[in-house]
Amino acid sequence: MTTIKIGFAPTRRSIFSAPDAVKYRGLTKQKLEELGISFVDIDDINEEGLLYDEKDRLKIVEKFKAEKIDGLFLPHCNFGTEYECARLAKDLNVPVLLWGPLDERPDEKGIRLRDTQCGLFATGKVLRRFRVPFTYMTNCRLDDPVFERGLKDFLAVCNVVKTFRNIRILQIGPRPYDFWSTMCNEGELLEKFNIQLAPIPMPELTEAVAKAKAEKTEVDKAVAYIRSHMDVRIKDDEVENVAGLYVAMKGLMEKYGCNAGAIQCWNALQGELGVMPCAANAMLNEIGIPMVCETDIHGAITALLVEAAALDGTRSFFADWTIRHPDIENGELLQHCGPWPISVAKETPKLTYPLAFDYPGSLTAEAKHGDISLVRFDGDNGEYSLLLGNAKGVDGPAGMGTYLWVEVDNIKRLEAKIVEGPYIHHCVGIHKDVVPVLYEACKYIGVAPDLYDPIEEDVKAYLRGE
Repeated sequence: MTTIKIGFAPTRRSIFSAPDAVKYRGLTKQKLEELGISFVDIDDINEEGLLYDEKDRLKIVEKFKAEKIDGLFLPHCNFGTEYECARLAKDLNVPVLLWGPLDERPDEKGIRLRDTQCGLFATGKVLRRFRVPFTYMTNCRLDDPVFERGLKDFLAVCNVVKTFRNIRILQIGPRPYDFWSTMCNEGELLEKFNIQLAPIPMPELTEAVAKAKAEKTEVDKAVAYIRSHMDVRIKDDEVENVAGLYVAMKGLMEKYGCNAGAIQCWNALQGELGVMPCAANAMLNEIGIPMVCETDIHGAITALLVEAAALDGTRSFFADWTIRHPDIENGELLQHCGPWPISVAKETPKLTYPLAFDYPGSLTAEAKHGDISLVRFDGDNGEYSLLLGNAKGVDGPAGMGTYLWVEVDNIKRLEAKIVEGPYIHHCVGIHKDVVPVLYEACKYIGVAPDLYDPIEEDVKAYLRGE
């Protein structure tokens, strides 16, 4: 799992109590340590360890950039110095968390020591003037459950943003001819988002498979993994080809510095290796390297964002929307030939033949039920958005490949969203509610959030700490 490092820059303003600001700076630091948060302090910048001075701010910028922080935390330990916060955030260009501890009751003379809430109002205004997006965690006490929840959600948001800004996808072969829906604009992805592709031809993959099988060691390990984790229903030489394909793709990911991949899974590969890549894809997905089907670059991007939002090693699965449930009004079948991670399955997956092809190398297993999030990054005509929503696993007819019947709130509304676009028949699911984190992350990555159910006010309420 990725460790997210935040810059801890507590702030004060001179006309309010400096001793009280120092006190709350220390209490906040202590709470971060208790929660196991990785952070960079500014206690070496001045005696108070607080942001309020321009000369100190320049030193903080230098330190935080050197430490390569992933997010900026601005606790307002009293009113705070709003313009120094905004300047710091503007220079760092990372997600920003704005928060302050709840103010105490005024003393018997009516004196207030901090006016934290008022300072948060001021800083929010100045951040907007600077056009700096920020995340606001409600004015609360350090021991309120919403503090821990909000901070951990912010770390997940930082991980999504960090991931999105560092995407490089291994593209193995062009898209299948028939799949016009999976075409992407490589130049536009680079220009708008710095998303890079590393395209390779199919012969480079098959050569890497031959080399891996000749060297044998890693392939033997992969074969052992397959036999211990799958119900094998294919021949020994076919198992070896699946293992060789896994080792080869993993090596090519490392060679080209990629963090996800998309493969033309049919039909050139079958003529060369005699197997489907589904099970090899599943093995890569299991170790946190998303590998998606049908050269769906946008699908690979989606998988990276979804797993980054989870921040706990929960694995995602790449699926087709396929057919309506025969018995449940708002039910739908999520299915693909067999590339889902083994940890998603509720049973030992069979290594066998897929539904639509005569070649071996596919997994068959029903996925675990429970609450899931369904997500799709996509775009056309220069506009990109992130489809977001929830579903739950339900019982349904047995299927082939990797599959899960789900129920949503309104399948007709969702269906219209997908048809009218910019989405396609592919999505990514995960057994965790990552919708609020991804919704919040959208403000930092320049992608519009698109909720397929009318839950935006619920999501905002969650993010406010309600």
